[in-house]
Amino acid sequence: MNMNAQRGFAAIIAVIIGVIIIGGGVWYLSFSNEAVIPESDEVMEEEGTMMKEDSDAMMIETDDEMMMEESDDAMMKDEGGAMMSDDILFDGNVLAGSDSPYVEFNKADFDKALASDKLVVLYFYANWCPTCKAEQPKVFEAFNSLTGDDVVGFRINYNDNQTDANEVALAREHGIGYQHTKVFIKNGEQVLKSPESWNTSRYLSEINKALN
Repeated sequence: MNMNAQRGFAAIIAVIIGVIIIGGGVWYLSFSNEAVIPESDEVMEEEGTMMKEDSDAMMIETDDEMMMEESDDAMMKDEGGAMMSDDILFDGNVLAGSDSPYVEFNKADFDKALASDKLVVLYFYANWCPTCKAEQPKVFEAFNSLTGDDVVGFRINYNDNQTDANEVALAREHGIGYQHTKVFIKNGEQVLKSPESWNTSRYLSEINKALN
């Protein structure tokens, strides 16, 4: 083989080797990209799952907060009534107290209180009675001092121009002969009856004794 032929053959071999090298490089890059893409998809899928879980957790937390706010609202004092801790809603006018309210008598509220396990305190009040008027601020102060929710008081109209038939019947049931008489009812039974005039400390003392 002459010199020119040898050079030509060497050039062909060089070209073939170059094609092989370039082709191998292209194939390697292509294979590497294909190997990376699934990993990228998996990462994106995991991130999507994490985002969804975070979103679900935020929705649950929001729902919990709304339930807590609704519960707090239910415990707040409503216009013309008071919400007790055991969800007794009194519709009558609240004269004093919060957790343990002192309410103007109405039959519906009184029946709710009797059906509960609360101590029910009755004050038979006449709007013409000086003793009743003088004693009311002491009743208010006593109920405002109560921190529990196990007492409810009612001011019952007695022999005045605001007394209704239900109040007349209640006075007869408990044998009330004088205005400013106090009656305690617990578990449906009368446990105290007193026509005496009380100060604030006497109210609190008698209430605590009746609860214990």
